[in-house]
Amino acid sequence: MKTKLLLLMFGLGQAWLALRVVARFIGTAGGERVQPALAFHEAEGTCLSIIVPVFNEYDRLAPCLDGLMQQGREVAEILVVDGGSHDGTQVLVEQYHQRDARIHLIDASPVPNNWNGKSWGLHMGFQQLSPTSTWVLTIDADVRPTALLARSLLAHACKQGLRALSVATLQEITGVGQGLLHPALLTTLVYRFGLPGQAIHTLHRVQANGQCFLIQRDLLEICGGFACAYNSLCEDVTLARTLVAAGYAVGFYEAGELVSVEMYQTWQETWRNWTRSLPMHDHFSGWHTLLGCLEVALVQALPFPLLLLLLRKRKGTRWLLLLNGTCVAIRMGVLYGTARAYRQRPWSYWLSPLCDVPVMLKLGWSAWRRRHRWRGRTLLRGGLK
Repeated sequence: MKTKLLLLMFGLGQAWLALRVVARFIGTAGGERVQPALAFHEAEGTCLSIIVPVFNEYDRLAPCLDGLMQQGREVAEILVVDGGSHDGTQVLVEQYHQRDARIHLIDASPVPNNWNGKSWGLHMGFQQLSPTSTWVLTIDADVRPTALLARSLLAHACKQGLRALSVATLQEITGVGQGLLHPALLTTLVYRFGLPGQAIHTLHRVQANGQCFLIQRDLLEICGGFACAYNSLCEDVTLARTLVAAGYAVGFYEAGELVSVEMYQTWQETWRNWTRSLPMHDHFSGWHTLLGCLEVALVQALPFPLLLLLLRKRKGTRWLLLLNGTCVAIRMGVLYGTARAYRQRPWSYWLSPLCDVPVMLKLGWSAWRRRHRWRGRTLLRGGLK
């Protein structure tokens, strides 16, 4: 009797979480995408500054700068803010400055102990913006922008009437390990926050990607620059949540081939580094982080192994069998839908749900762990040491 009651309670909880996830999918379906803008009109934004925070990015930065050099006259300056590189990054930036005078190197070292290094770099870039800049675009060193990116983002922001938006960049992965792990990690975002393609007005629904984040300068000034995220492990999400909390909508859109990113070269790097910020846990999160982890666990990760167990014991569990079978079917549909997030997919992509359980465990661990390591530095949620 007690076992049946526990199964009933578990099943009801799982069903409730599944309904939340399905409602989220339906509510965010059919969103818009950033379309390439072939022409630039002054009314869409007259002056854009790009900030690229870097730290030991010599091996990854050149393709990013190559793409930024192709941006049109809407881009007035490209500020590469270095946090103390010792691998030749600064020399590389100076070489690019000789080719394009818009590219400037800013030495922002040393990073204060209580700051997240990327937030510090962005903030130092913000403080040295040209007085004429009206928009700011943050770009990560591993991003590969095409020539139409900046003007397309400005045109989309103008069309949607938005003062801030970010992009779900096209992902580039290689190898069997990446094909297995990366999509399972990416899917946790879809389950917790829904699909890209809309302006977000609700705090707990915020999605943002600092790899490609556009914001009006005066709005950034209202927030005090990037200081609002000085001790966050997910500075992009914290900035977006700060804006939404202040009453400003923040868009999150796909942009197709306009911009891509190769975040990590191996599955080991992905496992160590992306899981640090993927929980999107900050001072705004509250109980929503726990709820999101439960959705990943009970709706994304556990239904498949539970389905296998229930198939062996059908008596008295048909309704639970049906529930978990439905969740598995939903997971396969999400796998098909997220395929467009990748430029090329290794064959192992289609087996990535097999990584859902370890990803679930890692996500929960990272969400509540305060101390993280990144490139030799200890990051402490709420401050750096």
